Amino acid sequence: MKRTLLLLALSGIAPLAAGAEIRLWHGLAGVHGEAIEALAARFNASQPAVRVVPIYKGSHAVYAALAERRKGLAPHLVQADEARTADLAARPRDVRPLWEVLAEARQLIDARYVPALAAPYSDAQGRLLALPLSAATPVLYYNRDAFRRARLDSEPALRTWYEMANTLGALIDAGESCGYATAWPAWVLVENMSAWHNQPFVRQDDGQARLAFNGQLMVRWVSMLASWRKSGYFTYLGRADEAEQRFAAGECMVLTSSSASYAELRERARFEVGVAPLPYFDDFDAAPQNTLVRGSALWVLAGRGGAAETAGVARFVDFLSRADVQAEWHQRTGNVPLTRIAYELTRAQGFYRKQPGYEVAVRQVVIRNPTPESGDSRLGALPRIRVIANEELESVWSGGKTPLEALNAAVERGNDLLRAGGTR
Repeated sequence: MKRTLLLLALSGIAPLAAGAEIRLWHGLAGVHGEAIEALAARFNASQPAVRVVPIYKGSHAVYAALAERRKGLAPHLVQADEARTADLAARPRDVRPLWEVLAEARQLIDARYVPALAAPYSDAQGRLLALPLSAATPVLYYNRDAFRRARLDSEPALRTWYEMANTLGALIDAGESCGYATAWPAWVLVENMSAWHNQPFVRQDDGQARLAFNGQLMVRWVSMLASWRKSGYFTYLGRADEAEQRFAAGECMVLTSSSASYAELRERARFEVGVAPLPYFDDFDAAPQNTLVRGSALWVLAGRGGAAETAGVARFVDFLSRADVQAEWHQRTGNVPLTRIAYELTRAQGFYRKQPGYEVAVRQVVIRNPTPESGDSRLGALPRIRVIANEELESVWSGGKTPLEALNAAVERGNDLLRAGGTR
């Protein structure tokens, strides 16, 4: 279905009462936390009627906000990651669709977001349920200094995973103890590898979502990783961002992780960090297709304030949607620019000539429009399914199961979960 993401609202702008305060709860730390604070300060300085107050609440900001909403103490806006979309969209008493808030406030915004980035937060009519805030996709990081020590090209052509095997072998032969590691394995190794090859992570069966990632691609991929683990090419370091820490410390030479980590990795590493697209298997005709984004959005909590505060929320959303603000957010955080206009503005400003690594992620997302196989799955049970996938992958790394056994078990366990109440 063609999505039209230019939000239509009533004509005119709602009046604002001076001094309206909008509270925003978020879980952004480090570079990202500093960036949201800077944008709020810039917005507050641009006009006298609304003051946005960002408040850091950690990774459980959305749960805290929902609990406080029932007491009448919720913030106006809360950040939630994309895996919570299905759950929040099914809570009309707790959250309000963004398009509805904008219409009520008579605020028209230019929301021509990249389809792959807006889809996780849009309804079937293409109307935004929440405002996309951050978006990142997996990329390949590598230690340029280590490549030079191993007499490898510091601008390597790491196009395919087959080529990667020779590179890792050279690094290990040069004395490195950790060749390749990955952060967020379920997201990178399973979900994104499926989309990148246009292979289904989930299928619809008579309107019911069913996991389907135990096919030829994933069996080959996990088998390759199991072989690399035995030979020392691949090191498993954990389910979250443990591999990023080891890479930044100079202990692992190649890393797959979120593109949003680029700024912090460059800041922490004492070596030159290279960035390349995610490799693929070139004997899959549809590859490369597109990678998936993992990010977050701002949701409007229900029952907060009157017309002035609703108008204040809408005005801040309009500010965040501006091309110059989107470009600033992208350049400060490493998140993928959410609109094509922000991408083109960043290019025109010469940013990618100085920082070409930032453009790698953008191209992976916009290279092709998502297909039914490569698009967002929006499963309400996705956080738990990621846990299951990680558990089964770990059974392969430990030698307890074959790749096929583990993948079949992950799909079966995940589908049991979906039948018990998970929804698309």
